[in-house]
Amino acid sequence: MKTKTKFPAATGAHFYATLRQRVNLDFASKNLSIHANGLMWFKTFVFLSLFTILYLTIVFAHLNGIMLTLFTLALGVICAFIGFNICHDAIHGSFSASKQTNKILSLLFHLVGASPYVWNITHNIVHHTYTNIPGHDEDIEIAPGLIRISHEDKLEPHQRYQQWYAFPLYGLASLSWVLRKDYKKFFQKNIGARQNIHPRIEYFNLFFFKFLYYALFIIVPILVMNLHWWQVLMGFVLLHLAQGITMGLVFQLAHVVEGTAFPQPNANGDMEEAWAEHQMRTTANFATQSPMAAFFLGGLNRQIEHHLFPKICHVHYGRIAVIVKQTALEYGIPYHENHTFSSAMRSHFRLLKKLGRPAVV
Repeated sequence: MKTKTKFPAATGAHFYATLRQRVNLDFASKNLSIHANGLMWFKTFVFLSLFTILYLTIVFAHLNGIMLTLFTLALGVICAFIGFNICHDAIHGSFSASKQTNKILSLLFHLVGASPYVWNITHNIVHHTYTNIPGHDEDIEIAPGLIRISHEDKLEPHQRYQQWYAFPLYGLASLSWVLRKDYKKFFQKNIGARQNIHPRIEYFNLFFFKFLYYALFIIVPILVMNLHWWQVLMGFVLLHLAQGITMGLVFQLAHVVEGTAFPQPNANGDMEEAWAEHQMRTTANFATQSPMAAFFLGGLNRQIEHHLFPKICHVHYGRIAVIVKQTALEYGIPYHENHTFSSAMRSHFRLLKKLGRPAVV
């Protein structure tokens, strides 16, 4: 079993204490809730409506081959946006002040083929605590053995070309998630250094909701659509290619770009910096001035603010980012940011290229 990693207690004039005080004061002075506002509910309506329209059109409208392909790709992207915008906040408990509302909305994660229970463990608990720590943060491991994301990982000859083949592999991430990842994570003994012990009901939930998803996206189309079974399976794969590359790129551009760190604990499992400072060094923002990114990506392009304040709904990140950036500057803490999506992509490409080669001494 891996040694449990520990962060040192913050002492003195602490960055995070000051930052939280300023952010809390900002919400209080403006009499604003940290939870969903009208824009958030509007986005929820838009994405769920698009999902419903696209799914029903694909299954019942008898589209021709080209239109069926385009609608299937669009549905895959919308599934990713539902995960980004609705489910991600709900599972973090930041969508609503009501635990029941968050619980209900988190169940929508099953619509994208994923288990909200497993995601809560791997993402909320492990990734948000041990961000970018090799051997602990399994969220950043898209294809272990194929894609090298840290100098601590063993370098394989084929990884010399990983900057080219990584992007197509991201397209397979969603397919792997719906068919393999949730089962693997659920039944493996540990996730990072966290021991897996599940309530009995979660064994039922895992298989029951997976079956419902397979029924919705495979069995029903085979029974209803005027297609061969293998054509339906091809459509299922196509949907997940679109969903996977959308999800994979967004998550990777937040943590695996130039400037972000992959720190290791010492032999006793102790980290050098306090948790909040660690988050600042391992996380990056991108496309922060883009209204499209703000609307579609569910705040995941502002990962710095998300990691520091996961209980605040993402629609508020743009405003509190001003406070976070200024406070980081005062304390001499880095604030990693790629101003556009394309610059973040180039940075990710360059880092993959660098990590695919032996370290220069």
